[in-house]
Amino acid sequence: MRAQAVAQPNIALVKYWGKRDAERNLPAAGSLSLTLDTLWTKMAVELEETAEADTLTVNGAGNDKMLGRVSTCLDHLLGPGRAKAAVESESNFPIAAGLASSSSAFAALVVAASKAGESPADTLSLARWAGAASGSAARSFHEGIVELHADDDEIDVRSIASVEDWPLRVVIAVTESAPKAVGSGEAMIRSAATSPFYRSWVERQDEDLSMAREAVRDRDFEKLAAVSEHNCLKMHSVMWTSRPPVVYWNEATLNSMETVVQLRRAGAPVFFTVDAGPQVKAVCLPSACDTVSAALAATGGVTKVIVSGLGRGARLLERG
Repeated sequence: MRAQAVAQPNIALVKYWGKRDAERNLPAAGSLSLTLDTLWTKMAVELEETAEADTLTVNGAGNDKMLGRVSTCLDHLLGPGRAKAAVESESNFPIAAGLASSSSAFAALVVAASKAGESPADTLSLARWAGAASGSAARSFHEGIVELHADDDEIDVRSIASVEDWPLRVVIAVTESAPKAVGSGEAMIRSAATSPFYRSWVERQDEDLSMAREAVRDRDFEKLAAVSEHNCLKMHSVMWTSRPPVVYWNEATLNSMETVVQLRRAGAPVFFTVDAGPQVKAVCLPSACDTVSAALAATGGVTKVIVSGLGRGARLLERG
């Protein structure tokens, strides 16, 4: 049986950095994110009863590095006695470079595998399986602006604003396309174990989530900008004070952040956020998108600018 699905990555405005339960990959706190529409990952899963082992190709090349995580995700979803899978992944953006590639990859994988294995489940169950493989993947099951709750023994996730409700734009300044030297999972464990600010970071998350939720409800862009930038800087401060420190930024990251600050001072409705990587995401109102895109493209060290609106949740493409 074969099925194919597509999912968009998401970028967090209120981050979840850290694990409450590392074995089950449960986040230490809730989060709020934007699902993108321009970037995508497609996953095809073919189950083969006679195959001896799972295989994974990414953009046409074999990838043994990620195969273990993919196989574990399929075991959880379909059961350890499942048929082996031939998995083909295709993305139109850099992988493992701070652009949330794992969120779209595992969301698409779970949707395709569920169909291929004739193991139907509701969206929340699928999101939880994907989240067990990549914490951010659960958010890619929903469109627009998405909130993930992490207060109970299981996560809950839902869209709090559709694509039409608040059509924000995201301008991504790509400053480095190579994979990160330190993966997000490893960096989170390091932060929790060694940063003196980690406990305070987790304890203050509910406050930031409440402010962001109110900003979305009221369509208050300035409030959303203030809480998002502050939350981003707090997360990276936790990384920097880990031992050894985790620093994803480069010179172009700082240049891009300064560009966004200067644009805002000049009256443009825009703010920045940076996930676990060197890329800067500038969130703006549609009226400012062209101005923000041009300014970031002209910023020193920026190699590429990607413009995106808000997108849909993970979905099946075909089965054959």
